[in-house]
Amino acid sequence: MASRDEDERLLNENHHDRDNTSPRMSPLLDPGHLLHRIVVLGFMCFLGFGSYFCYDNPAALQKQVMQDMQLNTSKFMQLYAWYSWPNVVLCFLGGFLLDRVFGIRFGTVIFSLFVCVGQVIFALGALVNQFWLMEFGRFVFGIGGESLAVAQNTYAVNWFKGKELNLVFGLQLSMARVGSTVNMNVMGWVYDHMKAALGQSGHYTLGSALMIASSTCVFSLICALALGYLDRRAERILNKEQGKTGEVIRLRDVKDFPFQLWLIFIICVGYYVAIFPFIGLGQVFFIEKFNFTPTQARAVNSIVYIISAPASPLLGLMVDKTGKNIIWVLFAVVTTLIAHMMLAFTFWNPWIAMVILGLSYSLLACALWPMVAFVVPEHQLGTAYGFMQSIQNLGLALISMASGAILDSKGYLFLEVFFCACICLALVAVVMLYFVDVLRGGELNLSASARAKLQKTSSPESE
Repeated sequence: MASRDEDERLLNENHHDRDNTSPRMSPLLDPGHLLHRIVVLGFMCFLGFGSYFCYDNPAALQKQVMQDMQLNTSKFMQLYAWYSWPNVVLCFLGGFLLDRVFGIRFGTVIFSLFVCVGQVIFALGALVNQFWLMEFGRFVFGIGGESLAVAQNTYAVNWFKGKELNLVFGLQLSMARVGSTVNMNVMGWVYDHMKAALGQSGHYTLGSALMIASSTCVFSLICALALGYLDRRAERILNKEQGKTGEVIRLRDVKDFPFQLWLIFIICVGYYVAIFPFIGLGQVFFIEKFNFTPTQARAVNSIVYIISAPASPLLGLMVDKTGKNIIWVLFAVVTTLIAHMMLAFTFWNPWIAMVILGLSYSLLACALWPMVAFVVPEHQLGTAYGFMQSIQNLGLALISMASGAILDSKGYLFLEVFFCACICLALVAVVMLYFVDVLRGGELNLSASARAKLQKTSSPESE
């Protein structure tokens, strides 16, 4: 391995080309080489694994949590609400903290620590049979969770600018969904083994299972430390600046947001509040309505994440190649509504509806979020995305509590009708977005080739 001085000397000999580091440096050690960046990508993908694995611990153990902690559904859904509450504010502050206070490397470690500590507090709350402590643990966990995702995206932009970036985002989302899927299908097994080992069920068994789950957060913390080392090394060798989120938050920009962006916000909230709260309550739903065993219920409840893992990068590539973002969002919303109606009003095999839901969820994520960049100027992107995530988390917190209350008082059928109403709100917003974009001559629904031609003619190089 080359010494620090030799690395710098070799790079200075090729300072006109960042990618042309010395051929004497091993490709695995050369920050400008694809093989090295693939290693870095591996750490990036696993950076969020623990967070996504533990986020849905309550859903994977819904029945056990409610029995062992003696909760009704409304109290149970508070575990999701408390995760979302801090992110109503932190979506604005996360980028600022990473850019101006901590730096991307130290900030990533800090947020990973919040995730670890939050999960441990959550597990301790179960061990000592104190539900308020479990809620506090989820609050701490939420402080780190969403900001860690911002850090993960910043690393991706810093290392994979250009044509690789969409694929990298897709791979990161895939690994996140792998974490969620493994959680859904493993935590019940872990609980059962702890029950057998301890000879009884109860809050101590639940806490022990959740404490084992915290090991995935420790693994992600190790990835954060490794990424920090590799990024610092690349900064030294390639003489590059530390990555920035680019999320300059100016709340005064909100008054200048175009009408299309507000419609995108409505679509985002209306859609996602019918996905995540449903998955959080899905396991018992499949047991009660379709007479599934707990294992079968966990499997079908996790199929949305299983499908999203391989489908997200493929669908992202498809949207990149075709354009027509509004049409793809419309298709995703309509098929999601069909899936929820199948679950609500039929006794058809729920695997059909959940597979449709998984594909639709993946497609919407690939087509909706990039549209923000088409309707606001670059200097407002940080504010726009921060506001979008803030509204999404506010919606998830409120709807999580409402879902639990509806289920306790009205039952699953009424809850599914409520989710269908949320999807209908998103559908109305999509249709309005289509016509507003047409009337204002926007580019949200242009084909990829037409969009590229428009961007080329409007670029400074073409003038």
